[in-house]
Amino acid sequence: MPGTDPASEPLRGMRAVSTDKGPLVIGIGNPWRGDDGIGHAVVDALADTPGLATAKSHGEPAELMELWQGHEPVILVDAIVTGAAPGTLHRLDAREPLPRGARYSSHGIGLAEAVELARSLGELPDNLIVHGIEPARVEDGAGLSPESSAAISRMSRMILKEFTRPRPDACR
Repeated sequence: MPGTDPASEPLRGMRAVSTDKGPLVIGIGNPWRGDDGIGHAVVDALADTPGLATAKSHGEPAELMELWQGHEPVILVDAIVTGAAPGTLHRLDAREPLPRGARYSSHGIGLAEAVELARSLGELPDNLIVHGIEPARVEDGAGLSPESSAAISRMSRMILKEFTRPRPDACR
């Protein structure tokens, strides 16, 4: 067609990959299942932070990969089950495979499996950190436990410190 430049049209089925969207925090979980909603609660606490994008997810791998596309760094926040005391804060660096010995998520497919799937597909951000809070209860219809509620501000501060840490891949 005259006047149409094929080079200016997006390729069908292809996504442009860009890392200019800045930092993103994704809260994972289900707020209708007690402490499983902790990821969403932390994102709510961070929602008005200048320069920080936030999103909520139920943890489905394809959804996570779509959400984090083009963002750098990416932080995932979820209830993480290790057997530690409720309200314990966890930090895992996804540059290395996440441990699978404990059940690190309360979802059908675990967070470790979702991250490893993204790694195998070449869809893992260069800087992906997982922050978690040990849940006290994960049951339908329950609100956040006192332990998880008390951990929200500590977790929020911990996440904000991530953006002031020197990045290991940064040039000095």
